[in-house]
Amino acid sequence: MVQGSGGGFGRRSLLQGAAAGSAALALPTLACAAPAQARGGRPSADWGVQVGDVTTSSGLVWVRSDRPARMVVQTAATESFRNARTWRGPVVGAGTDFTGVTSLHGLPSGEQIHYRVLLADPDDPRRTGEPVSGTFRTAPADRRTDIRFHWSGDLAGQGWGINPDLGGYRIYEDMRRRNPDFFLCSGDNIYADNPIPERVTLPDGRIWRNVTTEEKAKVAETLAEFRGAFRYNLLDDNLRRFNSQVPTITQWDDHEVHNNWYPGQLLDDDRYTEKDADVLSARSLRAFGEYFPIRSLRPDGGGRVYRVVHHGPLLDVFVLDMRSYRDANSPGRQTDDPQGILGAEQLRWLKRELSRSHAVWKVIASDMSLGLVVPDGKTNFEAVAQGDPGAPLGRELQLAELLRHIKHDRVTGTVWLTTDVHYTAAQHYAPERAAFKDFEPFWEFVSGPLNAGGFPALKLDGTFGPEQPFIKAPDRANVSPAESPQYFGEIDIDGGSGELTVRLRQEGGEVLFSKVLQPGRVGQ
Repeated sequence: MVQGSGGGFGRRSLLQGAAAGSAALALPTLACAAPAQARGGRPSADWGVQVGDVTTSSGLVWVRSDRPARMVVQTAATESFRNARTWRGPVVGAGTDFTGVTSLHGLPSGEQIHYRVLLADPDDPRRTGEPVSGTFRTAPADRRTDIRFHWSGDLAGQGWGINPDLGGYRIYEDMRRRNPDFFLCSGDNIYADNPIPERVTLPDGRIWRNVTTEEKAKVAETLAEFRGAFRYNLLDDNLRRFNSQVPTITQWDDHEVHNNWYPGQLLDDDRYTEKDADVLSARSLRAFGEYFPIRSLRPDGGGRVYRVVHHGPLLDVFVLDMRSYRDANSPGRQTDDPQGILGAEQLRWLKRELSRSHAVWKVIASDMSLGLVVPDGKTNFEAVAQGDPGAPLGRELQLAELLRHIKHDRVTGTVWLTTDVHYTAAQHYAPERAAFKDFEPFWEFVSGPLNAGGFPALKLDGTFGPEQPFIKAPDRANVSPAESPQYFGEIDIDGGSGELTVRLRQEGGEVLFSKVLQPGRVGQ
């Protein structure tokens, strides 16, 4: 996104902020040491566990060891682990930064799965560390079971990192207590281009203190620095506890690499010695795949971020990648733009999979908004819209093609979710208000950030006829999480009626806006 790539900070040592932190933040015991430096003892999984891309019968379990180890997963119906099933996972080592993923399959649908991960010495399987436990629900196979999930994004942005004085990433605890089936992170899981300083002085004179690490003292350029940026967030106790109880569906956006990046770009940023965005993005994608359990990034998954996660007959989640295949940012006035923001192949995939889907609801997880005008410098634009309210131009041509397909192929139950802009809003698009009219009405909901600076509202582009019945945004740029609430969205799908309810919530859980959508409609 466009809001602030952050200034450069001098290189720090390690965890200065953590040394003065509160007891509420239980940092991994080996946070300060690379795994290769570990000596003696048994393998340890101090970075917690995660589960990702859960379906009716499968899921991916993630762990990070402090040294080479064999990953072993046990699953059971109860916490006692009676009649546990054992899954022999990979040997983790330096090639994946000591992270590993084990694929579970043949799981019962709609059930609570208890699991624990053991790390064993590769040369002596009897030498295992303390097991790390978690739980998750598989997706229901019937249409009668309710579904709840949350979405948001933008974590540790603009230099606002883990603040021990505030209790760290508190919003994850707010979401965990609401017991969602899964969490959709809509991008900017890290800010590779935003170093984390030890302290920041707020406008009112208060001091914001951060937990810091060596890797986050500068912009990420090397693979080790990208790995360190993803690892940084796992220092937060709230996030690790959340990960152990709530599965994730994760996508990426620009700040996984650099503000507003696109393929083929050469960075104009003096903080970087490596200025080739393609080189940086390849390193980031490797680390991204190491630190999140994502099926399509597994060795047999195609090596891509975009995918569809089937969550039973009520819900399919279409995860887009608006970053890896886009054309260069420009004024966006082209009358022909086949590459657009998705690339031709991803667009074909999306149209095909939407038409094939039999789910009642098709949630399209978009890492950028469709109608908000996001500038990139004085003349170029970063997202789909470019401020011209007339007929589709530039990247809008690709969106028009997709919306036309949804209408004419009678694809029902589409809802768009996004983050990116660091505020929360509800946006409805309708042909009677639009310059382009060959589509059915639909909703787009915006929620975030999780822990980053808040920014003022952006303008809407009139090409697809948006209106904004709700918005909450700061009136100045880069408002810290200590001064402005952070936001997450909540989706409830009723198993009886099929109704989908969207609630936009702020930190603490307060509902700011809600909307009930009816099933079985083309558009919405």
